Amino acid sequence: MQARTLPARHGMLWLAAGFALFRRNPPLATAITFGYLLTVIVVNLVPAIGPFLLPLILPALTVMLGNGFRAIERGQIFASEVLTEGLQEQRIALARLGGLHLAGSALLVLISLALGERVPLDGGLNAETALELASDMALMLLFASPLLMAFWFAPLLTAWDQVPAGKSVFFSFVASVRNWRAFAAYGLAVLVAGVAVPGLILVIAGLISQPLLSVLSIALRMMLIFILAPSLVASVYISYRDVFHPPAAPESIDVIVDD
Repeated sequence: MQARTLPARHGMLWLAAGFALFRRNPPLATAITFGYLLTVIVVNLVPAIGPFLLPLILPALTVMLGNGFRAIERGQIFASEVLTEGLQEQRIALARLGGLHLAGSALLVLISLALGERVPLDGGLNAETALELASDMALMLLFASPLLMAFWFAPLLTAWDQVPAGKSVFFSFVASVRNWRAFAAYGLAVLVAGVAVPGLILVIAGLISQPLLSVLSIALRMMLIFILAPSLVASVYISYRDVFHPPAAPESIDVIVDD
Protein backbone atom coordinates (compact mmCIF):
# COMPACT_ATOMS: atom_id res chain seq x y z
CA MET A 1 0.00 0.00 0.00
CA GLN A 2 1.47 3.33 -1.05
CA ALA A 3 1.39 6.37 1.23
CA ARG A 4 3.04 9.74 0.78
CA THR A 5 5.06 11.60 3.37
CA LEU A 6 3.85 15.18 3.17
CA PRO A 7 5.35 18.48 4.32
CA ALA A 8 3.79 20.26 7.30
CA ARG A 9 1.95 22.83 5.20
CA HIS A 10 -0.29 20.12 3.77
CA GLY A 11 -1.93 19.78 7.18
CA MET A 12 -3.09 23.38 7.03
CA LEU A 13 -4.20 22.85 3.44
CA TRP A 14 -6.42 19.93 4.56
CA LEU A 15 -8.61 22.28 6.59
CA ALA A 16 -8.66 24.90 3.83
CA ALA A 17 -9.54 22.25 1.24
CA GLY A 18 -12.23 20.89 3.57
CA PHE A 19 -13.80 24.34 3.71
CA ALA A 20 -13.59 24.63 -0.08
CA LEU A 21 -15.31 21.25 -0.43
CA PHE A 22 -18.01 22.37 2.02
CA ARG A 23 -18.62 25.46 -0.12
CA ARG A 24 -19.39 23.31 -3.16
CA ASN A 25 -22.61 22.09 -1.58
CA PRO A 26 -23.19 23.57 1.90
CA PRO A 27 -26.68 22.05 2.46
CA LEU A 28 -25.57 18.54 1.56
CA ALA A 29 -22.29 18.78 3.47
CA THR A 30 -24.12 20.04 6.55
CA ALA A 31 -26.78 17.32 6.27
CA ILE A 32 -24.15 14.58 5.99
CA THR A 33 -22.23 15.93 8.97
CA PHE A 34 -25.22 16.35 11.24
CA GLY A 35 -26.65 13.01 10.19
CA TYR A 36 -23.40 11.44 11.36
CA LEU A 37 -23.34 13.40 14.64
CA LEU A 38 -26.99 12.65 15.37
CA THR A 39 -26.42 8.93 14.76
CA VAL A 40 -23.42 8.93 17.10
CA ILE A 41 -25.41 10.67 19.84
CA VAL A 42 -28.47 8.45 19.50
CA VAL A 43 -26.49 5.20 19.43
CA ASN A 44 -24.39 6.28 22.41
CA LEU A 45 -27.57 6.95 24.41
CA VAL A 46 -28.98 3.45 23.89
CA PRO A 47 -29.16 1.96 27.40
CA ALA A 48 -26.52 -0.62 28.33
CA ILE A 49 -25.33 -1.47 24.80
CA GLY A 50 -24.89 2.00 23.27
CA PRO A 51 -21.29 2.63 24.34
CA PHE A 52 -20.33 -0.86 23.11
CA LEU A 53 -22.27 -0.60 19.85
CA LEU A 54 -20.89 2.79 18.82
CA PRO A 55 -17.25 1.71 18.27
CA LEU A 56 -18.50 -1.25 16.23
CA ILE A 57 -20.38 0.92 13.74
CA LEU A 58 -18.03 3.92 13.63
CA PRO A 59 -15.96 2.52 10.73
CA ALA A 60 -19.10 2.12 8.61
CA LEU A 61 -20.28 5.62 9.56
CA THR A 62 -16.87 7.01 8.59
CA VAL A 63 -17.11 5.32 5.20
CA MET A 64 -20.54 6.88 4.65
CA LEU A 65 -19.07 10.31 5.45
CA GLY A 66 -16.25 9.69 2.99
CA ASN A 67 -18.71 8.56 0.32
CA GLY A 68 -20.76 11.69 0.82
CA PHE A 69 -17.90 14.13 0.51
CA ARG A 70 -16.34 12.22 -2.36
CA ALA A 71 -19.67 12.52 -4.17
CA ILE A 72 -19.71 16.27 -3.51
CA GLU A 73 -16.18 16.59 -4.87
CA ARG A 74 -17.07 14.62 -8.00
CA GLY A 75 -20.36 16.45 -8.50
CA GLN A 76 -22.32 13.20 -8.42
CA ILE A 77 -26.07 13.07 -8.02
CA PHE A 78 -26.59 12.16 -4.38
CA ALA A 79 -28.44 8.91 -3.63
CA SER A 80 -28.50 6.22 -0.97
CA GLU A 81 -26.41 3.96 -3.22
CA VAL A 82 -23.66 6.58 -3.27
CA LEU A 83 -23.70 6.94 0.51
CA THR A 84 -23.44 3.18 1.16
CA GLU A 85 -20.85 2.38 -1.54
CA GLY A 86 -18.35 -0.20 -0.32
CA LEU A 87 -20.28 -1.14 2.81
CA GLN A 88 -21.89 -4.29 1.48
CA GLU A 89 -18.80 -5.55 -0.31
CA GLN A 90 -16.55 -5.00 2.72
CA ARG A 91 -19.10 -5.66 5.48
CA ILE A 92 -17.05 -8.46 7.09
CA ALA A 93 -13.80 -6.49 7.03
CA LEU A 94 -15.58 -3.40 8.40
CA ALA A 95 -17.14 -5.51 11.16
CA ARG A 96 -13.69 -6.78 12.10
CA LEU A 97 -12.43 -3.20 12.03
CA GLY A 98 -15.25 -2.27 14.37
CA GLY A 99 -14.22 -5.06 16.71
CA LEU A 100 -10.66 -3.73 16.78
CA HIS A 101 -11.99 -0.27 17.46
CA LEU A 102 -14.10 -1.60 20.33
CA ALA A 103 -11.06 -3.31 21.84
CA GLY A 104 -9.01 -0.13 21.61
CA SER A 105 -11.84 1.97 23.07
CA ALA A 106 -12.26 -0.48 25.95
CA LEU A 107 -8.56 -0.18 26.75
CA LEU A 108 -8.86 3.61 26.83
CA VAL A 109 -11.84 3.35 29.18
CA LEU A 110 -9.81 1.17 31.55
CA ILE A 111 -6.97 3.68 31.46
CA SER A 112 -9.42 6.51 32.07
CA LEU A 113 -10.91 4.71 35.07
CA ALA A 114 -7.46 4.11 36.49
CA LEU A 115 -6.55 7.77 36.12
CA GLY A 116 -9.94 8.86 37.46
CA GLU A 117 -9.15 7.35 40.83
CA ARG A 118 -6.60 10.10 41.33
CA VAL A 119 -9.22 12.86 41.03
CA PRO A 120 -10.69 13.95 44.39
CA LEU A 121 -14.38 13.15 44.79
CA ASP A 122 -15.12 15.88 47.33
CA GLY A 123 -15.02 18.59 44.71
CA GLY A 124 -11.92 20.20 46.19
CA LEU A 125 -9.45 21.50 43.64
CA ASN A 126 -6.22 23.09 44.72
CA ALA A 127 -3.04 23.75 42.80
CA GLU A 128 -1.72 20.23 43.41
CA THR A 129 -4.89 18.42 42.31
CA ALA A 130 -5.26 20.75 39.31
CA LEU A 131 -1.74 19.81 38.25
CA GLU A 132 -2.56 16.13 38.67
CA LEU A 133 -5.73 16.55 36.62
CA ALA A 134 -3.82 18.31 33.84
CA SER A 135 -1.22 15.54 33.94
CA ASP A 136 -3.95 12.88 33.68
CA MET A 137 -5.52 14.65 30.70
CA ALA A 138 -2.13 14.80 28.99
CA LEU A 139 -1.65 11.09 29.64
CA MET A 140 -5.08 10.30 28.22
CA LEU A 141 -4.26 12.29 25.11
CA LEU A 142 -0.99 10.39 24.84
CA PHE A 143 -2.76 7.03 25.12
CA ALA A 144 -5.61 8.06 22.79
CA SER A 145 -3.31 9.31 20.02
CA PRO A 146 -2.22 5.84 18.79
CA LEU A 147 -5.87 4.75 18.57
CA LEU A 148 -6.76 7.89 16.62
CA MET A 149 -3.84 7.38 14.26
CA ALA A 150 -4.66 3.70 13.75
CA PHE A 151 -8.24 4.44 12.71
CA TRP A 152 -7.86 7.80 10.96
CA PHE A 153 -7.45 6.23 7.50
CA ALA A 154 -8.41 2.62 8.26
CA PRO A 155 -12.16 2.64 7.37
CA LEU A 156 -11.58 4.21 3.95
CA LEU A 157 -8.61 1.93 3.26
CA THR A 158 -10.83 -1.07 3.98
CA ALA A 159 -13.91 0.09 2.07
CA TRP A 160 -12.27 1.71 -0.93
CA ASP A 161 -8.94 -0.09 -1.27
CA GLN A 162 -10.08 -3.54 -0.04
CA VAL A 163 -7.36 -3.63 2.62
CA PRO A 164 -8.06 -6.20 5.37
CA ALA A 165 -8.95 -4.81 8.78
CA GLY A 166 -5.66 -5.58 10.52
CA LYS A 167 -3.55 -4.25 7.67
CA SER A 168 -5.66 -1.10 7.31
CA VAL A 169 -5.08 -0.29 10.99
CA PHE A 170 -1.34 -0.86 10.53
CA PHE A 171 -1.14 1.19 7.33
CA SER A 172 -3.16 4.01 8.90
CA PHE A 173 -0.88 4.13 11.93
CA VAL A 174 2.30 4.08 9.83
CA ALA A 175 0.98 6.75 7.45
CA SER A 176 -0.04 8.95 10.40
CA VAL A 177 3.36 8.59 12.07
CA ARG A 178 5.20 9.39 8.86
CA ASN A 179 2.99 12.46 8.38
CA TRP A 180 3.23 13.71 11.97
CA ARG A 181 4.34 17.13 10.75
CA ALA A 182 1.26 17.50 8.59
CA PHE A 183 -0.99 16.33 11.42
CA ALA A 184 0.68 18.73 13.85
CA ALA A 185 0.06 21.60 11.43
CA TYR A 186 -3.51 20.36 10.93
CA GLY A 187 -4.13 20.36 14.68
CA LEU A 188 -2.69 23.86 14.95
CA ALA A 189 -4.93 25.07 12.11
CA VAL A 190 -8.00 23.60 13.83
CA LEU A 191 -7.07 25.28 17.12
CA VAL A 192 -6.55 28.62 15.38
CA ALA A 193 -9.81 28.42 13.40
CA GLY A 194 -11.93 26.95 16.18
CA VAL A 195 -10.50 28.53 19.33
CA ALA A 196 -7.94 31.29 18.89
CA VAL A 197 -9.64 33.41 16.24
CA PRO A 198 -13.17 33.22 17.76
CA GLY A 199 -11.69 33.90 21.20
CA LEU A 200 -9.78 36.95 19.96
CA ILE A 201 -12.89 38.28 18.23
CA LEU A 202 -14.92 37.89 21.42
CA VAL A 203 -12.26 39.61 23.54
CA ILE A 204 -12.15 42.59 21.16
CA ALA A 205 -15.96 42.71 21.00
CA GLY A 206 -16.18 42.66 24.80
CA LEU A 207 -13.85 45.62 25.00
CA ILE A 208 -16.02 47.55 22.55
CA SER A 209 -19.56 46.71 23.65
CA GLN A 210 -21.36 44.08 25.70
CA PRO A 211 -24.35 43.91 23.29
CA LEU A 212 -21.90 43.41 20.44
CA LEU A 213 -20.26 40.64 22.44
CA SER A 214 -23.59 38.82 22.84
CA VAL A 215 -24.40 39.06 19.13
CA LEU A 216 -20.95 37.91 18.05
CA SER A 217 -20.97 35.06 20.56
CA ILE A 218 -24.14 33.65 19.01
CA ALA A 219 -22.86 34.23 15.47
CA LEU A 220 -19.55 32.50 16.17
CA ARG A 221 -21.27 29.49 17.74
CA MET A 222 -23.43 29.15 14.65
CA MET A 223 -20.37 29.45 12.44
CA LEU A 224 -18.52 26.75 14.36
CA ILE A 225 -21.52 24.43 14.20
CA PHE A 226 -22.65 24.94 10.63
CA ILE A 227 -19.38 25.81 8.86
CA LEU A 228 -16.38 24.53 10.80
CA ALA A 229 -17.88 21.14 11.71
CA PRO A 230 -18.63 20.12 8.07
CA SER A 231 -15.26 21.51 6.99
CA LEU A 232 -13.51 19.37 9.61
CA VAL A 233 -15.36 16.26 8.49
CA ALA A 234 -14.53 17.02 4.86
CA SER A 235 -10.87 17.50 5.78
CA VAL A 236 -10.69 13.87 6.99
CA TYR A 237 -11.58 12.74 3.47
CA ILE A 238 -9.14 15.28 2.02
CA SER A 239 -6.30 13.96 4.19
CA TYR A 240 -6.96 10.38 3.04
CA ARG A 241 -6.99 11.39 -0.60
CA ASP A 242 -3.87 13.51 -0.20
CA VAL A 243 -1.88 10.75 1.46
CA PHE A 244 -3.06 7.69 -0.49
CA HIS A 245 -4.59 8.83 -3.80
CA PRO A 246 -3.18 12.23 -4.70
CA PRO A 247 -2.76 13.96 -8.02
CA ALA A 248 0.85 14.39 -9.12
CA ALA A 249 2.63 16.48 -6.51
CA PRO A 250 6.32 17.04 -7.18
CA GLU A 251 7.01 18.47 -3.72
CA SER A 252 6.00 15.27 -1.96
CA ILE A 253 8.09 12.20 -1.16
CA ASP A 254 6.71 8.79 -2.11
CA VAL A 255 6.85 6.20 0.65
CA ILE A 256 6.01 2.55 0.10
CA VAL A 257 4.42 0.44 2.80
CA ASP A 258 4.75 -3.14 1.67
CA ASP A 259 1.64 -5.30 1.96
